[in-house]
Amino acid sequence: MDPGIPIPPPLYGGHERLVDMFVKEYINKGHDVSLLAGPDSKSPGKTFHFGINDLKRSKWQKIKEVMYAWRFLIRRRNDFDLIHNFGRLAYLLPIINTKQTKLMTYGREVSQRGIRLTNLLPNNKLTFTGCSDYCVSTGNIAGSWKTVYNAIDFSKYEFQDQVEENAPLMFLGRMDKIKGLHHAIDVALATHNKLWIGGNIPNTPDNLRYYEQVIKPRIDGQQIIYLGALDDCAKNTYLGKSKGLLFPIEWDEPFGMVMVEAMACGTPVIAFKKGAVPEVIKESINGLVVNNIVEMIYAIKKLPSLSRRTCRDDAFKRFDTKVIAEAYLKLHS
Repeated sequence: MDPGIPIPPPLYGGHERLVDMFVKEYINKGHDVSLLAGPDSKSPGKTFHFGINDLKRSKWQKIKEVMYAWRFLIRRRNDFDLIHNFGRLAYLLPIINTKQTKLMTYGREVSQRGIRLTNLLPNNKLTFTGCSDYCVSTGNIAGSWKTVYNAIDFSKYEFQDQVEENAPLMFLGRMDKIKGLHHAIDVALATHNKLWIGGNIPNTPDNLRYYEQVIKPRIDGQQIIYLGALDDCAKNTYLGKSKGLLFPIEWDEPFGMVMVEAMACGTPVIAFKKGAVPEVIKESINGLVVNNIVEMIYAIKKLPSLSRRTCRDDAFKRFDTKVIAEAYLKLHS
C-alpha cells in the first residue's frame, strides 16, 4: 500500500480501510499475511513500514518509496504465494514475471499508459482488478482484468428497520462540486425535507470557492443542516436515521463506498446514473437510479415503498468483507 495514510486510517482513507479489512479477513481464514505500508500502520500479521505519511510528499520521496518496495519484494518474494498491490503499479516491476500470483487493484480511473507499458514486458500470473465494471473499462486495454467490488464490514453498521415519516434526507461525502451537494440541497428544498450534510469542507481553491459561494449561504441550520466531518460512529447514527441518501454526482464515480454504507444501515440511495452507480444500486431493491434533479425529486416519493431489510440484505450478499475477500482469494486458486 502507498504510504501517506496509516493503516487503519484514523479518519479518511478508502483504500486504507479496505486493506485493513482484507488483512484481518485473510488472517481469519488461516493465511499468513505481511503488510507493507506507511509509518504507524498496524495489522494482526507482520507489518513492514516504509516512506512517510504525507499525501503532499515530493516526487523524490515517492521515487525513494518505489526503490524501497523493489528491494523488499526482490529479497522476500519467495516468502509469498500471493502479492496483492493496492499501491503504485511500479512497485511490481521487479517481480512481474515471477511465479507468485500478483493482483494489481485499482479504485479509480486507470492510467492506460502504465497498463500498455507493463504488458509489453514478459509477465506471469499478473491480474488487474478494478472496483467496478466501469473502473475496469477505463483500463482494460491489455492483460487479464477482473471486477472485484469494494467492501465494508457490515458488522460495524447498525440496521434501522424503520424511520420516522419526516426523517431527514442525507448527503455524505466531500463537498467538492463534482459530488453534487448543490443538487441535494435543491431536492431537499423542493420536497420540503430536511437535509443532513456530513463531510469535509474542501481545501482546494476551486472547491473551497464553490463551498463558500454556493453551499455555505444555503446552510440555515434548520432545514439544511451541516453536521461536520463525521467519524464512523456518527456516520452510522445519521445514516441509520435518514430515510434516504442522495448521491447526485457530476462525475463518473468508480464505486461510491458511501452508498454501501447507507445500505448497510437499511437506508436506500437515490443516485444519478454515472460511473458505477447502476452496478451498486439494484433498482427498487436498495435504491433508485435517476438521470437528473427532476427525476430525483419524483423518486423521493418512492422511498417509503422500499424495504429497508431487503436493502441491507442485498448489499450484504454482494459487498460484505468476507464476500469480497473470498473473491480475491479465488483469483489465486
